[in-house]
Amino acid sequence: MTSHDSKRSSLDNCVYFKKNSDGSFVYLLLYVDDMLIAAKDKGEIRKVKAQVSEEFEMKDLGPAKKILGMEILRDKKASKLYLSQKGYIEKVLCRFNMQSAKPVSTPLAAHFRLSSALSPQSDDEIEYMSYVPYSSAVGSLMYAMVCSRPDLSYAVSRYMVNPSKEHWKAVQWILRYLRGTTDVCLQFGRTKDGVIGYVDADFTGDLDRRRSLTGYIFTIGGCAISWKATLQTTVTLSTTEAEYMVITEACKESIWLKGLFSKLNEDLQISTVFCDSQSAIFLTKDQMFHKRTKHIDVRYHFVRDIIARGDIIVSKFSTHENPTDMMTKSLPITKFEHYLDLVGVHC
Repeated sequence: MTSHDSKRSSLDNCVYFKKNSDGSFVYLLLYVDDMLIAAKDKGEIRKVKAQVSEEFEMKDLGPAKKILGMEILRDKKASKLYLSQKGYIEKVLCRFNMQSAKPVSTPLAAHFRLSSALSPQSDDEIEYMSYVPYSSAVGSLMYAMVCSRPDLSYAVSRYMVNPSKEHWKAVQWILRYLRGTTDVCLQFGRTKDGVIGYVDADFTGDLDRRRSLTGYIFTIGGCAISWKATLQTTVTLSTTEAEYMVITEACKESIWLKGLFSKLNEDLQISTVFCDSQSAIFLTKDQMFHKRTKHIDVRYHFVRDIIARGDIIVSKFSTHENPTDMMTKSLPITKFEHYLDLVGVHC
């Protein structure tokens, strides 16, 4: 591709792009032997196909309908594009014999209090779990979560070592949730909005080591494009510290996204990360030394320089409008559905 004036993105080696004289772009996305080509002009797409077929044996499948297990659906009249994993999820349900299970409305109910203390103790429990396809089920759920289902971010189990019957029941609950939401997909539309980030933290949410569970999600035009929910690597001493750390992690992701989009479209910029903790926001802007924060790892303080330069703005946001709340805790169905709507996850 580089021999035909295309450039390889330094921020994602699977992305190639070419800017034409009229200002339009041609994009080529490559992953192993799967390829997507996008451009406004179909003639440009045919030209790229011809160039690639000269070098490699290539099968033209026409308009993109599926990539890496994700189905691409279009509504041209409404100018909408949908990203779905319905087929993949149905296969997962059949694989674990959950295709006829009774659906539930949320990915994980509040009564699940999972911890390593629930691990099998007796020989009978250990033998029972040895026949349960727990790791395989969690891996299948993680692929769905990473590709198109941010609603699974909190629910997908973090317990891969020595799981118990209770952990397996939690996985089955998630599969029951998928049973009723196979049609859920990401909905993209025309927009002039830039990329917006949201962050949240559940202070000491981990029952084992009392670490905080944190999450961030980035949207473009109201639809999720990047998300993550994870346990923090250290124990924090306050909610402010936990939120401050997740702001830093989100800003690292936003810097990468900003660099990627600046290469692909010079007009698209990232400006705002929303947080519902006013004290954490003050901490990102306060360059003064405080005895209450001197123990925080230096790596988390780089966000202050980023904000001081004006590269990213961190703003206060209402907790009730913060979609990352669903990535850090179990929620009632009404709240959960509201947050799904905020990030473009629709049936």
